[in-house]
Amino acid sequence: MRIHVQTILLCLFFINNLWAQNGLERYTISGYIRETGSQEALIGVNVYLPGTTTGTTTNTYGFYSLTLPAQDSVRLAYSFVGYEMAGQAISLRTNQTVNIFLTPGRSLAEVDVKAGRLTEKVSESAQMSSIEIPVSQIKKIPAFFGEKDVLKVLQLMPGVQKGSEGQTGIYVRGGGPDQNLIILDDAVVYNASHLFGFFSVFNGDAIKSVELIKGGFPARYGGRLSSVIDLNMKDGNREKLHGEGGIGLIASRLVLEGPLTKNKKGSFLISGRRTYLDILAAPLIRAQSGGSLTAGYYFYDLNAKANYDFGPKNKVYLSGYFGRDRFYANDKTADTDTGLSWGNATGTLRWNHLFNQKLFSNLSLIFSDYKFQISSVEKSTQDAETYSLYYNSGIRDFSLKYDLDFYPNPQHSVRMGIQSTYHRFTPSAVVLQNASINQSINNVNNIDVLESGIYAEDTWRPSSRWRVNGGLRLSYFQQKDVAYVRPEPRLSAAYILKPDLSIKASYALMNQYVHLLSNTGIGLPTDLWVPTTDRVKPQQSQQVAIGMAKDFTTGGSFTNGLTLTVEGYYKSMSNIINYKEGASFLLINDPTSANSVRWEDNVTAGRGWSYGAEFLLQKKVGRFSGWAGYTLSWTQWQFAELNGGKPYYPRYDRRHDVSLVGIYDLNKRVTLSAVWVYGTGNALTVPVGRYETYRPSNALVYGGTPGIVQSFFQNVRTADDYGTQKNSFRAEAYHRFDVSIQFHKQKKHHERTWEISVYNLYNRRNPFFYRLESVAATSTTPTRTALFRYSVFPVVPAVSYNFKF
Repeated sequence: MRIHVQTILLCLFFINNLWAQNGLERYTISGYIRETGSQEALIGVNVYLPGTTTGTTTNTYGFYSLTLPAQDSVRLAYSFVGYEMAGQAISLRTNQTVNIFLTPGRSLAEVDVKAGRLTEKVSESAQMSSIEIPVSQIKKIPAFFGEKDVLKVLQLMPGVQKGSEGQTGIYVRGGGPDQNLIILDDAVVYNASHLFGFFSVFNGDAIKSVELIKGGFPARYGGRLSSVIDLNMKDGNREKLHGEGGIGLIASRLVLEGPLTKNKKGSFLISGRRTYLDILAAPLIRAQSGGSLTAGYYFYDLNAKANYDFGPKNKVYLSGYFGRDRFYANDKTADTDTGLSWGNATGTLRWNHLFNQKLFSNLSLIFSDYKFQISSVEKSTQDAETYSLYYNSGIRDFSLKYDLDFYPNPQHSVRMGIQSTYHRFTPSAVVLQNASINQSINNVNNIDVLESGIYAEDTWRPSSRWRVNGGLRLSYFQQKDVAYVRPEPRLSAAYILKPDLSIKASYALMNQYVHLLSNTGIGLPTDLWVPTTDRVKPQQSQQVAIGMAKDFTTGGSFTNGLTLTVEGYYKSMSNIINYKEGASFLLINDPTSANSVRWEDNVTAGRGWSYGAEFLLQKKVGRFSGWAGYTLSWTQWQFAELNGGKPYYPRYDRRHDVSLVGIYDLNKRVTLSAVWVYGTGNALTVPVGRYETYRPSNALVYGGTPGIVQSFFQNVRTADDYGTQKNSFRAEAYHRFDVSIQFHKQKKHHERTWEISVYNLYNRRNPFFYRLESVAATSTTPTRTALFRYSVFPVVPAVSYNFKF
């Protein structure tokens, strides 16, 4: 590692000297940009020379660097959504360190929007297919049961499909749920769902920023085909102790943050959230069972983070997440205990080092662990037998990551780095014990693999009209004697036709070495993570996109801060895997044989393709904000051993998808918001008919008359006929309307907010699943079989109380 780092630094020094040989004396302005009152580092702040296209943005840690020609006086502007703009006059005759503090709140006024750009214009960025949503906006959007959810807000964006009613599953541009790289402070989160997918694991009060990338992926990201969801936790308040939280119908949460030491060089943050569904339901369950049954479900999660500055050039961050879902049932009558639990644990230790004003580095040690467990214990007091069954699966990662940010001049912003991850997969771990016969079986099937990558990318401004981000990632994977080395070129470019209007294009090749096996397609915890092996190849995708971007920076108060993006894309995917017909990795009838059957025997490999167009009109600032999104798309899969080898539409293929989101600050005390969504129904496989089978009885049954057979057949069985075409049935369209109103009040020492929200206001009975059922005969109709639609959530009102101090 040391040799590689020294080589990289030597190359950067050589490149910097070449760029400097242009006959002009140049100096560098660099520093950190933080929030006034908390010293929270701000990501993506726009730093620029007013009236020009020269500028840069802060990185993940709030650092910026801008090299300019020498001059007696230069004035830089600093702007960010949700903050008052700031300016700084500088005499540029030597390198300067300029740290800036931005004051939150005032950019909501239209006068601040007119003063200059609040973020880098979408028309001036080389990056496309990327969406950032201010966390302050997420907190104002109506939510299911009043629980603010980052992933459900992302589902409202074009190109992103939801799984089923209420689910947090993310399906991006035809990709499956395993094709999304979800990162929290550099750590991968493998299962991001609570309550069987109805809530995500991310507590919005602890999140600082969220970015979704659907295509044109920068080279620093790898390992997935469809999207990157990059989340960063808050650093913590360095000035004073601060807290915020909320009490809802099913869960409560609390965040505390403050300085670590009196010198304000460090801070901490800790947050917790827990549902109390088990406490509310326990009395009802005991009453209905006569006291013989105890059952419940709950989830909780914890976020913690600490950071400290060891001088101006070294900073250390330590962050972690731990969450768990648990369902339990104890039946005293049957003397059984049943349990189901799953959860994530992550930890990240990061060291920032500033070599000089142009070169910033970060070293990360990362841990991620996901576990799923089923337990069943059955006791018999009659013969003193005890039978225990434990089924486990999971994935555990240890990663080392080193990144460099290099800012040689305003035309170039270079990033490069290396990452290596040691994976341990446990797709099957069965423990069986039977005390009566002294039987104990412990089958653990661990798979160890190594996944690495090295990358370099450059955001380049070759002229006033061109913006280019080019890069190359080289990925490496090894599992026993199987190894893959694959290059992944990336390119995004924008051509500025005129101020505030540009056309864009991108290409990205991605490889994925881990896979998710799912029977349901809705992201349940029973889905299994498995690696590439000697029999299962890596997934690969190629995606091209073209589009246009428009910033509305002049005009009335309504259009200020408004952006419009229109994109078309085509994506092909190869070596995607799926279960064979009727296959399941969890062998219910004979779980002890799971170790003797390789999971590869139950899967089949195929290909897929997706194409479509996306429209997004977004406004992040002003008294009225929100967005309108529309997606037109087609997605198909093809497997040799499924659907007779013919292409078919996967479950989450949707032809049309519409989302309208509006937020209006009526005044300082009242905020109104509403969401309306519409989507073409899911593609499903449902029975097309039902037939009956009969089995002869073991003995003849005679009636009252000797020798006359009354009944010869018994045990009538029914079976459903699913036809020959997979997912040939299209569910009814999905649509709903959500509203909320927030009442804010600023007290002397704290702020409180009451929120009243209604999910599915007009009580649309959206389909959750379909089933064939028999309809009894009437006086006018015979007995018949009909397809019934079942819904889950009618209109759902919610009330929550939120506070800050």
